[in-house]
Amino acid sequence: MRVTIQEVTTKKQRRQFVHFPNEMYKDNPYYVPTLEKSDLDALDQQKNHAFEFCEGKYWLALDERGRIVGRIAGIINRQYNEKTCTDYARFGFMDFVDDNDVVDALFDTVEAWAREKGMKKMNGPLGFLEFDTSGVLVMGFDELPTAYGKYNFPYYEPQLLRRGYAKDTDWVEYSVKMPDDIEAWFSRPAKLIAQRYHLHQATIGTKKQMVDYFPQCIPVLNETYRNLHGFSELTKEQVDDLIAQFVPNLNTDFVSIILNEKDEVVAFGIAMPSLSKALQKCRGKLYPFGWCHILHAIRHNDTLDLLLIGIKEEYQGKGLNAMIFDKVAPAITRYGIKYLETTRELEENNSVQNMWNRFETRLHKRARCYIKEL
Repeated sequence: MRVTIQEVTTKKQRRQFVHFPNEMYKDNPYYVPTLEKSDLDALDQQKNHAFEFCEGKYWLALDERGRIVGRIAGIINRQYNEKTCTDYARFGFMDFVDDNDVVDALFDTVEAWAREKGMKKMNGPLGFLEFDTSGVLVMGFDELPTAYGKYNFPYYEPQLLRRGYAKDTDWVEYSVKMPDDIEAWFSRPAKLIAQRYHLHQATIGTKKQMVDYFPQCIPVLNETYRNLHGFSELTKEQVDDLIAQFVPNLNTDFVSIILNEKDEVVAFGIAMPSLSKALQKCRGKLYPFGWCHILHAIRHNDTLDLLLIGIKEEYQGKGLNAMIFDKVAPAITRYGIKYLETTRELEENNSVQNMWNRFETRLHKRARCYIKEL
């Protein structure tokens, strides 16, 4: 195929860049469309505070008839590189038809850009931050992704291997079946842990009360995730971005914030009813009727997505997970939640995976990050 690479420089091209995967996968029953407005904001230097220490460039691949057949972004996260003493460029927002010429044109372009920037290795798929969608799906092609995962066709990995990329790390996802007596599982250990370490649940009956605690959650989050692959510490402005993105869809019944005797945040957990099926109905658009599907999913659902758990280092390994789930358990029963999706976690993150040892679990999805010497 004769391929032309077009750098994304205009608003129209940016909209095309964001819309392309939603168009390419529109008839796939397992694909969950991204909200195009959110992706547009992520690519906008005026709206995404990650650009305080990141830079990015985006390209489209066009066939001989001018049709879009692929896309890719090049990203450099200077803060992460400084922290890890590396010269990595990232590729992300990657989608393409199964054609060697298309793949070669995209990767020749992004790799040449990385070399021009003095980078020594190419790593990805990764976004600007740890909480952006990452990885190529390599297992679970007949499973519905979470709203914060990403579906891709099976040919993505063979194409990356053909380009000389090798596995860097994997993320895994579990489906955890909730027992009927979920509240009994956590009640007693939660009380013992609270008494032993003089901890208590924050009062978060309203979203305002919940958001008021979020500034205290920032250092806990940074401390919890600082050594994980691809993570760079979040600033207040970046957390504000996340709040604007997630809070409208959060239900305080599924949020736990744990305080010590001084009312300082020492741990938190955030879960959300699955939005995957709602986003499929939205087809990437919130308006005019997309919000209706999302609101219905928040109120009527049998699946809960576990988004984040953060625990200060001095409290890790002391069972605070029991307190987090003791808070959430009554809502799991009340809302009729049958399954919990762990969302993507690093395959070596045993501390999180051990949480589900006593439950019926199923490892059903795996995504992979790749690396290549430039």
